[in-house]
Amino acid sequence: MERLQKVLAHAGVASRRHCEELIVQGKVQVNGQVVRELGTRVDPGQDRIVVNGRPIRLEQHVYLMLNKPTGVITSVSDPRGRRVVTDLLKGLKERVYPVGRLDFNTSGLLLLTNDGELANKLAHPSYEIDKVYRAWVRGVPSPDKLAKLAKGILLEDGMTAPGEARMVKKSTGNEKALLEIIIHEGRNRQVRRMCAAIGHPVLELERIRLGFLTLEGLSQGQFRPLTSDEVERLKKGLVQNRRPRSR
Repeated sequence: MERLQKVLAHAGVASRRHCEELIVQGKVQVNGQVVRELGTRVDPGQDRIVVNGRPIRLEQHVYLMLNKPTGVITSVSDPRGRRVVTDLLKGLKERVYPVGRLDFNTSGLLLLTNDGELANKLAHPSYEIDKVYRAWVRGVPSPDKLAKLAKGILLEDGMTAPGEARMVKKSTGNEKALLEIIIHEGRNRQVRRMCAAIGHPVLELERIRLGFLTLEGLSQGQFRPLTSDEVERLKKGLVQNRRPRSR
């Protein structure tokens, strides 16, 4: 027997948190009865579970890594008809959803899965997964400004968590510099806003690593499934890296 919200997340209905909201809102039925109590235990192999009038389908979990190009939306649909990341997954039959976001003008490593529980954990800052970016910025930041990036920057939505920042190289004439920035959070346009806050706006941005995963051998626009060893390593890393909740 498993908790209902966990079964829904595993079935690819939504993230664990959103599944909990669906239960509380009375949109989930088990064997013909509306269930609103979180933590209700069900047998996914025996019980008939319906969400918004549709039976759930227990899907095989799929874990993909995509090298996202710029000019593609991190979403499964777009009302304006722009290309979305799932348009790049030619031949894939299962439904998958992006883990976190890379904005329209940012390229690089993006995970997609139908494992809602794992996706929710990977996106949560308490698990402290390294997100490594290479950013070309205008001008050349001083060591003091790089230290500020690493220590934390006060943005309109609060102070960023400590990370790392170093200069990789600078262009001839010092018009721009390539920085490597490591963060653990996933705020909207976070790296761009951090660099703008120190006076060096981002010109180009790419995510090159997530945890131990890198883009090695994966050209822009290409994707590949994670190996079973990579999935297991991700899950173990989440357990090991989680920051205890403050009391």
